[in-house]
Amino acid sequence: MIQKINHLGIAVNNLDEQIPFYRDILKFEFLGIEEVSDQKVRVAIFQIGEVKIELLEPTAPDSPIAKYLDKKGPGIHHIAYQTDNIQHQIDQLTNQNINMIDQQPRTGAHQTKIAFIHPKSSGKILIELCQPSE
Repeated sequence: MIQKINHLGIAVNNLDEQIPFYRDILKFEFLGIEEVSDQKVRVAIFQIGEVKIELLEPTAPDSPIAKYLDKKGPGIHHIAYQTDNIQHQIDQLTNQNINMIDQQPRTGAHQTKIAFIHPKSSGKILIELCQPSE
């Protein structure tokens, strides 16, 4: 079951240039930077209330975030909904003919299990499902 919004992913060209705005100007709690090597991305994580903001910087020209930035420029990349059972959620969506990018969960930032719904099935919005590690 989807429980809440977990985070918003924002594609940026350079974390070092964007972190001060969120940390120093907006005063969001800065939780640190993590690299997700298999996704070719560095992630700066901020907390605001119950929701996190993740700034996503590509680490390679062929990363999904680099391709997004080339096509659309910096901005909101995805919205992530938290679920308590990601595989069940994937199966349920697939049974409803929802086009999934990921048929099986993979590992995202902070060891979260993640899967993406294709934007063609969700009104052109990239949606991430995530299940935090226990």
